[in-house]
Amino acid sequence: MKTKLFLSVVLTQLCISTLLLSNSVAQDYTKWQLPDGAKARLGKGPVEDVAYSPDGNFIAVASRIGIWVYDAQTYQELFLLQGHTSSVESISFSPDGQTLASVSQDHTIRLLDVSTGEHKHTLRPGMHGVISVCFSPDSQTLASGGIVDLLLWDGLTGEQKHIFQGHTGEISSVSFSPDGQTLASGSSDETIRLWDVSTGKQKQTLQGHTEEVSSVSFSPDGQTLASGSSDETIRLWDVSTGKQKKTLKEDTRWVWSVVFSPDGQTLASGSEDETIRLWDVSIGEQKHTLKGHTGEVSSVSFSPDGQTLASGSSDETIRLWDVSTGEQKHTFQGHTGGISNLSFSPDGQTIVTDCYNSTIGLWDVPTGQHKQTFKGHISYVISPDGQTLASGSLRNTISLWDVSTGQHKQTFKGHTDIVWSVAFSPDGQTLASGSQDNTIRLWDVSTGKQKHTLKGHKDWVFSVLFSPDGQTLASRSQDNTIRLWDVSIGKQKHTLKGHTGKVRNVSFSPDGQTLASSSLDNTIRLWDVSTGEQKHTLKGHTRGVLCVVFSLDGQTLASGSLDNTIRLWDVSTGEQKHKLKGHRNWGVIGVSFSPDGQTLTSGSHDKTIRLWDVTTGKQKQILQGHTDIVWNVSFSPDGQTLASGSNDGTVLLWDLTPIMQNK
Repeated sequence: MKTKLFLSVVLTQLCISTLLLSNSVAQDYTKWQLPDGAKARLGKGPVEDVAYSPDGNFIAVASRIGIWVYDAQTYQELFLLQGHTSSVESISFSPDGQTLASVSQDHTIRLLDVSTGEHKHTLRPGMHGVISVCFSPDSQTLASGGIVDLLLWDGLTGEQKHIFQGHTGEISSVSFSPDGQTLASGSSDETIRLWDVSTGKQKQTLQGHTEEVSSVSFSPDGQTLASGSSDETIRLWDVSTGKQKKTLKEDTRWVWSVVFSPDGQTLASGSEDETIRLWDVSIGEQKHTLKGHTGEVSSVSFSPDGQTLASGSSDETIRLWDVSTGEQKHTFQGHTGGISNLSFSPDGQTIVTDCYNSTIGLWDVPTGQHKQTFKGHISYVISPDGQTLASGSLRNTISLWDVSTGQHKQTFKGHTDIVWSVAFSPDGQTLASGSQDNTIRLWDVSTGKQKHTLKGHKDWVFSVLFSPDGQTLASRSQDNTIRLWDVSIGKQKHTLKGHTGKVRNVSFSPDGQTLASSSLDNTIRLWDVSTGEQKHTLKGHTRGVLCVVFSLDGQTLASGSLDNTIRLWDVSTGEQKHKLKGHRNWGVIGVSFSPDGQTLTSGSHDKTIRLWDVTTGKQKQILQGHTDIVWNVSFSPDGQTLASGSNDGTVLLWDLTPIMQNK
């Protein structure tokens, strides 16, 4: 199983008066910390860690785009801290409240002066990265656990002090004893080790877990250590003797996080089974099971008075719970998972996002605000009139939703497995769906009745696409074929064979006479839709071709590849017109033409969006701001706004007016 990067921390006194000065009145968080040229951000990034401030007034959340801080009483966003170049996985405040330490997938630890908001130090543990950090009680020392090393740092200067050696696996969690003399570390080598902080020598090795130790936490009196593991147990250890005192087990699957209440009488645990459990420490019995999350619970933190528990989950929410009753008090939303697809509604007023956590979101473009979330859905399409959203589901169904209200309108049933793709006909009267059951189904949108079942593919159908006149449907399958179907009678017209690798994308020309297909065999092929014959094989890319799109006049085809280039092709001759170079790192994933056809935009693994002049092939602009892979890019219908979706869980909206004026 994957190693989870997290650390449950209890935030100490938070001196944030300076940081809050510019945000003393609630403001629109979609406008905060925007990169140059961006005008709004949709989504806050997936939740990685959550923690309370000691006075109970604030809740801090680590995400893939930075650190969010909320008012714990009003639940308003207060500010967003950024600086890392990748996802923030863990956060910890020094006990004196002067320093914030943040851990990122960019392999650094950043120390921030809380009173001024200024960056103090960047700690570089090495190329192997960091998983967990913790301050000593006197705030003078920081411990970091990583893929290889357990290190001690000077909290004031950022200088490295010690390397502790002994673990043979990843160090997933670290915790100082309340007196600061002992450091506990939990590892994938199935052990917990106790270290003398002053000498750096190992004091004890605690053995008993049979799988990775994912979390360790000292009780407030320092006499007991709690550990959570993927072996589905929580264990309580006597710190002085190293002996196991109790084993807490309730079939909870992987236990990601454990933390003691301030009085030491209650232990909270977050688990892969989507629950939080509260335990009576003295007798080892379960007190409450807190249910509500729909994803694994990665982080838990008590409020300073012990009355409220905060939890963070892969379901992209933070939830607050009443510890005495186990009842849920509040849910923070807006933290979305990695965005695999996005598109504008025909009127340009709504953006639809498709996330890797099987949710579809609706966002209002003028305000940047979230409108609606549909969970359990992995594919979508907007009707030509912009009023209806159709979504394919993990539960084998297709649902129709009202775009303006988010209300459910209808459910289509018939598929026997996951629905990977849905498409409206140009007149909006027919819906096509492709499924893991190897079939395509055509539905009457007005009645919900099935019109045809198209059979022929030998493997999963990943994509369906109508021709511009609506008479032909193209389907792309795991069986490496593309099939063309007659929509009116539901019969197969042609099977397009020729690619020797996986077909990644298909696109109709605006006149519907040509179909372009891209493949991991490094080629693009152009097909005559009426005959099914191959017209051209476009060669030039040196690695797999991930995406293809026609210009609006149909004369140019753009392709993006794993070779980090974009190529522009003359559709009539099949000749290459331009080779666009600039992207780095594992390929160009998405390309899109502006409505006037003069600009091409591209998204890449290198986290950038680039704008290109179609006529000359020269780069016009680089847009930077995402902290993870940019999966897709899309122009608004008027060409004035660009939306970019990223694995950092956000959509950025870019104002293209200045760029277009200078074209």
